[in-house]
Amino acid sequence: MSSASDDTEQAEVLRFLAEPGHHGAGVDRVERIETHGAYVFLAGDSAIKIKRAVSFSYMDFSTLALRETAIRHELAVNREAAPGIYRDVAPITRDTDGGLRWAGTGEVVEWALRMRRFAQSELLSARIDAGHYDQSLLQRLADVVAASHGRAAVMRPKGQVARLDRIAGDICHVLHNAAGGDVALAAEVDRLGVSFRNQVRRWASLIEARAQAGFVRRCHGDLHLDNVVVLAEQPVLFDAIEFSEEIATVDILYDLAFLLMDLCHRGQISSANAVLNRYLWRDACDATLEGLSLLALFIGLRAGIRAMVSAQRATQSHDDGGDLARAYVATAMAALAPFEPRLVAVGGLSGSGKSTLAASVAPLLGSIPGAVHLRSDLERKTLAGVNDDTRLPPTAYTRDAGVRVYRRLLDRAERALRAGRCVVVDAVFANEAERQSVADVAARAGVRFDGLWLTAERETLLDRVASRRGDASDATAAVVMQQFERELGPVTWTIVDSSGSPDVVLDHTKILLELDETPPEAISGP
Repeated sequence: MSSASDDTEQAEVLRFLAEPGHHGAGVDRVERIETHGAYVFLAGDSAIKIKRAVSFSYMDFSTLALRETAIRHELAVNREAAPGIYRDVAPITRDTDGGLRWAGTGEVVEWALRMRRFAQSELLSARIDAGHYDQSLLQRLADVVAASHGRAAVMRPKGQVARLDRIAGDICHVLHNAAGGDVALAAEVDRLGVSFRNQVRRWASLIEARAQAGFVRRCHGDLHLDNVVVLAEQPVLFDAIEFSEEIATVDILYDLAFLLMDLCHRGQISSANAVLNRYLWRDACDATLEGLSLLALFIGLRAGIRAMVSAQRATQSHDDGGDLARAYVATAMAALAPFEPRLVAVGGLSGSGKSTLAASVAPLLGSIPGAVHLRSDLERKTLAGVNDDTRLPPTAYTRDAGVRVYRRLLDRAERALRAGRCVVVDAVFANEAERQSVADVAARAGVRFDGLWLTAERETLLDRVASRRGDASDATAAVVMQQFERELGPVTWTIVDSSGSPDVVLDHTKILLELDETPPEAISGP
């Protein structure tokens, strides 16, 4: 069927919606936005959306009945996650004088979704690009995504390997056609295709097993930064896929991968790493760690789909989408780049800067978006069943409680390593047995191990602990003083002076760990 955007059928409705007088008192200007499947009219504090009368292989809005079904489904799909945005569905009807009006008694000529308007500057994409965000916003974003996946309906479809194979084949077919005489791009697409095929074949049993275990769910389906808005500093997911249950029914890690890919493509790999690790902590499921074997494939496919769409648009409109397609191919290849998993343990007394350093090192290890970062303070909160900012009583810090925390910490580290990811673990590691136990995890997994022991003057540690706000650590000045009285045993790990600024400590650590001087941030497209 035709995919041409012929406005003739809807011309009268478009003129109606373009008139400020049809949007209530005080509206003197209407802005129109077009996508491949919809028109959106911004008027006053409202956003009005109608489906375009188009038909594609994956999306059919060619009749009024189909558009009504789609627009009602869009409301149903999105209202739970974004009740403050999605208001209602209303008909545009033919009046007795032949004109159009809202919700009259005459013939329905179109169906519209009425939403609350928000400033485009509050889109998460705009906030990220402008640098108007902080670590707490990234944490809330991961929390919202994890919660949405927790609510999502479990589907358990079969044939997921064939589906991913088909997606990969479509990507490479379109990109090859778009490459034309660009020999370098064609060669890169060939390499991408080989990587896709190898990944799908290698992890075929895991792909199907996760589907049958309940990790394929009815997700958002289009979870990139343009589909997240920040309202009252709370990330809100909107514009979920409504036109195709197949497209929206995916592995939860594939849904998350779109968000991670978009951040990485914009050069925000550290932010992507922070979101990934917060999500993994919130999810708290061992099977999700094991599913990280699929993360490179999932991020690569998400980037490949964006490359494919960009190439198609460039062919149709002769714009710069070709450059954007090449940039997305580069992002896909960065995700699929081979690397050797490794384990880095960061130890030291409270206030030595373990978590700060670990969070800075994690994005630099392995392929984008970097390593899994596991923190004893957070695992302790998980075992206690409380949020990260809840202070725990002394009973949570007994010797037996500590054993349980370290057991969970190291078990999760080993699962992530066996899934093929690099891992950074931060904890006090106050005695020789604890330090040896984390080294043993690396030995069992057959990966390189680096132990870093952070040190600073007592006054520095006390000052840092006293100045903490909103941190998962419950350490106090009294705890620091107690730690100084402990017998640490022989510390054979590499000693790192952490008394300087975080940047100075990180620069020194990069040398110790033989890391590149800069993170792989230079993959962002135009």
